[in-house]
Amino acid sequence: METELKFVFEAAALRGLERRLARGRQTRMRACYFDSADDRLARAGIALRLRLEGDQWVQTLKARGTGPLERLEHECARGPGAARPALDLALHAGTPAGAALAAALGDAALEPIYETDVLRTHHQLRAGAAQVEIALDIGELRAGAAVEPIREIEFELLAGPLHDLFELAAQWTLRHGLWLDLRSKAERGMRLARNVKRVAATKAVAPRLAKAMPPEAALRAMTSACIEQVLPNAAELTAGLGAPEHLHQLRVGLRRLRSALRLLGDFFPEATARWEPALQTLFTSIGDARNFDVLSTEILPALKTAGAPALVFAEAPGVDVGALLRRPGVSLLWLELLAFALDADPDPRQAVRAKEVLDKRLGKLERRLRAEAIGFAAFDDAACHRLRKRLKRLRYGLELAAPILPKRHARALPPLRPLLDLLGRYNDACQAQDFIATHAAEPGRAFALGWLASHRERLLGEARGALERWQRHN
Repeated sequence: METELKFVFEAAALRGLERRLARGRQTRMRACYFDSADDRLARAGIALRLRLEGDQWVQTLKARGTGPLERLEHECARGPGAARPALDLALHAGTPAGAALAAALGDAALEPIYETDVLRTHHQLRAGAAQVEIALDIGELRAGAAVEPIREIEFELLAGPLHDLFELAAQWTLRHGLWLDLRSKAERGMRLARNVKRVAATKAVAPRLAKAMPPEAALRAMTSACIEQVLPNAAELTAGLGAPEHLHQLRVGLRRLRSALRLLGDFFPEATARWEPALQTLFTSIGDARNFDVLSTEILPALKTAGAPALVFAEAPGVDVGALLRRPGVSLLWLELLAFALDADPDPRQAVRAKEVLDKRLGKLERRLRAEAIGFAAFDDAACHRLRKRLKRLRYGLELAAPILPKRHARALPPLRPLLDLLGRYNDACQAQDFIATHAAEPGRAFALGWLASHRERLLGEARGALERWQRHN
């Protein structure tokens, strides 16, 4: 099992990193990666390569592990030589990675897909009680005539406690302006080889929960699941490859994480009290960008269909989401959350089970929201937005805890999802109305504001009906 953290950085930071690793060894590494013609290995999250490390060939197989940082890995020395040896899949037989390879590949043939050519500067050091290898990789990915630069640094835990790895990575992040990017060379290479400019956004995954878990262990599992949604979408956005859906799914992941912390954070109060303000600040900072995405991809096309004159906008403040996510403070937040999620040491003082705690708290939250929603007809926009945020907290709490909750809780979700969709669209219309009123010029401004006012009333009426259906669904 391999555990490593990978970061990328601006070109201007390279000289400082090279000075920091001046005592390290340098090795040229040229690798060829293999897959079937229909990409069976890539689709299963598997990478298979032959790499010339100095004058020695090494055959390496990597497959998905159980968490956001863990990878199954099996390496075999293939000896010296100028010519690349033939693949020998039998070398991986009897290993977990080999079993994953056999299941994914079947009887398909393998062929070379892409190559890497990297100069690696690597150095082992002690970090607290841990032994860590730092590897600075500078080079290229190549697939036919297509070329993409490689500029990354990895911190691999060789032995010792995980928290010392994170502490070391945090120090380097602050000093050199690194940002976390867990995309592997294999992922990037397949995209280059297949000319894939943009991948689908990563959606939510269910946490790995057990009914006997104490609350802190359940919170760690929920945090891990949320991070598995957040980090891939953040990586696409920081690399300038993201789409509106990546930003949306990043925000969903952050909301789910904040919901988990609100539910169980009191069992780990020291850290969660620190994370919530940072998460709120980040969530708010990228909110304007999400609002503009909705305006551009949903509201403006609907206005055009309705016959609105083209809108002309005065210069409006923009949000560079990629630059925001590249700030060291954001990577430090990711590192703290990852360290918490992956720490398996239980708190012996927690005798209560998460199942009972979540059952009680989510039931109480649902009853309170049902009572609060009785006055919905008299709500102003701010009250609608507050109710929507609390209903989202209920929804994400129910979804995250679903594996260990009594089945009756699952019955609340089907009517809750369409209600939240309508309240979300209503909020989008409110945000668009405010933006157009502030930044748009005539002649299209008056038409757009009138259409949005009518659109809001229609959505509000539909939301009332959805709310009544949710209230009846007990």
